[in-house]
Amino acid sequence: MSRRVPDHARLEIKFVASELEVHHLRQWLRLHPAGFYTPHPDRHVNNVYFDTHNYFAFTENLSGASARTKVRYRWYGHHDYPVAGALEIKCKRNYFGWKLRFDAREPPCSSGDSWHDIRTNLIEQLEPEARKWLEANPHPVILNRYHRSYFVTHDGRVRATIDTGQVMYDQRYKPGLNITRPANIPETLVLEFKFARSDRDLASQIIQGLPLRVSRNSKYMTGVKAIHGY
Repeated sequence: MSRRVPDHARLEIKFVASELEVHHLRQWLRLHPAGFYTPHPDRHVNNVYFDTHNYFAFTENLSGASARTKVRYRWYGHHDYPVAGALEIKCKRNYFGWKLRFDAREPPCSSGDSWHDIRTNLIEQLEPEARKWLEANPHPVILNRYHRSYFVTHDGRVRATIDTGQVMYDQRYKPGLNITRPANIPETLVLEFKFARSDRDLASQIIQGLPLRVSRNSKYMTGVKAIHGY
């Protein structure tokens, strides 16, 4: 990954709390002087994370590398099996984050397909750059799902999301998609703020009154630790 942070990258600040705090945090956002509102309805987010066979992405995150990437296939909605979505390369450089997104025109799998079939279906419909990422990270590790709510300040400069109801499924060594045996994970929510670097001072003022501490959080890391029993 290039060491240069692109101009469109956003600063990303995360907070983790018990799911019991969700109504309190929603109320905090709705009553905030910055005028947070919901720009569009909530939706269900699904991701399959891919890694190398020696878990390079996991190791990068565990060691706290300043520049790191994760490869995932994302789709939306209450669909057990992946529908048309996108291969996303989640790039991080310290607190800056950005994505490379490659759309998939067709569902990559259906019931009974093996992981070999799923990867082949994806590779056949993705552009060359996306194929390289998937070929370099061929190992499906986890599938995670959660409910996401969206908020944005009245001026559109600071965005926030709340993720709840996280479920994770171990995909290692499975012949096909495992959607029946969830891993045991804590019942936590993730509140994330995203904003341009030019809006750093504004975001700092908005976040100041939040009764939570900033926390490093990666759903992929949480999932891998859970399936390994950490």
